[in-house]
Amino acid sequence: MTEIRKHSHPDETYQIGIDLDGVIHRCSKGFHDGTIYDDILPDAAQAVQMLASKYTLICYTAKARSDRPLVGGKTGKELVEEWLEKHQLLKYFKEVTSEKPRALCYIDDKGIRFTSWADSIQQLKDLKIL
Repeated sequence: MTEIRKHSHPDETYQIGIDLDGVIHRCSKGFHDGTIYDDILPDAAQAVQMLASKYTLICYTAKARSDRPLVGGKTGKELVEEWLEKHQLLKYFKEVTSEKPRALCYIDDKGIRFTSWADSIQQLKDLKIL
């Protein structure tokens, strides 16, 4: 990661964005039926707790999008919050959102670390995306 940009928004100095699926929630079946069906990933609870002791955490996930169908009469955001509460993690997050928050950094299983376009294209090739 590069150092904090001189004119960063204040949120970009103390917040960390953490994706839900594949980072906290195992998500072994992908979207499946829209539920949050899987177990918590190993070490996720400890990592979230440790990060929350120093940073403000934002959980972001496509499951919280307002255009997703209701599941059992509940929105995706409600389902995410219930799942986080079940695993005693909700208290560590400032919010659950479908939007990528302003943040110091992001923890996401689908991210490509950008250093240059040449490196990004190579990473995509290595992942057999290109």
